[in-house]
Amino acid sequence: MSSLRPFFLTTCLAACAALLLSSVSPSPVRAQSAQTTPAQQTTAAATSQPSSTEQRGIAARAIDTVKQAAKSAGDIFNRVPCLPPKGGLKSMGSLPHVANKLIAGQPVVIIAFGSSSTQGHGASSPDFYYPNRLAAQLRRHYPTADITVINAGKGGEDAPEMLRRLQTAVIDVHPDLVIWQVGTNAVLRNLDPADTAKLVEEGISRIQAAGSDIVLVDPQYSPAVNARRESASKMISLLGKVGELRHVGVFPRFEVMRDWHEKQAIPVETFVIEDGLHMNDWGYACFAQLLGDDIIRSVGQIKLGVNVPSDVRTYRPM
Repeated sequence: MSSLRPFFLTTCLAACAALLLSSVSPSPVRAQSAQTTPAQQTTAAATSQPSSTEQRGIAARAIDTVKQAAKSAGDIFNRVPCLPPKGGLKSMGSLPHVANKLIAGQPVVIIAFGSSSTQGHGASSPDFYYPNRLAAQLRRHYPTADITVINAGKGGEDAPEMLRRLQTAVIDVHPDLVIWQVGTNAVLRNLDPADTAKLVEEGISRIQAAGSDIVLVDPQYSPAVNARRESASKMISLLGKVGELRHVGVFPRFEVMRDWHEKQAIPVETFVIEDGLHMNDWGYACFAQLLGDDIIRSVGQIKLGVNVPSDVRTYRPM
């Protein structure tokens, strides 16, 4: 019975919207009296009926209300809850540029930089691309803030290609935060993890010099990546070391997704599509949720002045 509730709710809301629309629709035009002049008819029609623009505005709002309610009723986490790893995640440190912008009431610009899992391959619609889910979460948490999340993902790329477009896609936009997802395609292409780490460190140095906060996102846990486990392990380890060296946070996507399967007993097909590599709607949604939670916690450290080492707040590249 519980599985039918979203259907009944959606049907009910649709019916309510239809009633709302009918209440603002013009009544059928009755035959005019022989004594009524055309000018009087025009004046009467103009005063008794909403304008077409008003009708469209009311209709659009009603439809949007129904869509939003239906979407909430059938939220993807109703089927499988999105839970963080037991014991929580290691702190990403602080995000001083984002925090200070929020404190000052200034616009915040975030760039999601990466490859196909940033671009959104495997999702059923743009609503489930992780940058869009992240933007929605941050706007809910900071309702008065002007937050923009730009999707700068490009399928098939890794550090060599990303560095070539780093200036135009990232630095020239002057973001407050760059979320850099990197390393998966390097593993799949048998690139040397050490070479990738060097390129990532170079990119981080350039981004920091431009005055942006950074969060790295390591490869995903999936059959295609697990087939190259040794290379993937080296990549994840080296990205972690680069993060420590450059004082930037690393979101451990691989460990988070492995926890879903190995500790929460969630089947892989619940979060990975048939190609064995890319995430599906649930995978992107949960990834975005947990990443957003970490960003909110990291911003809160600065706002509250809690557990923020001075070297993290004042760090600049040498």
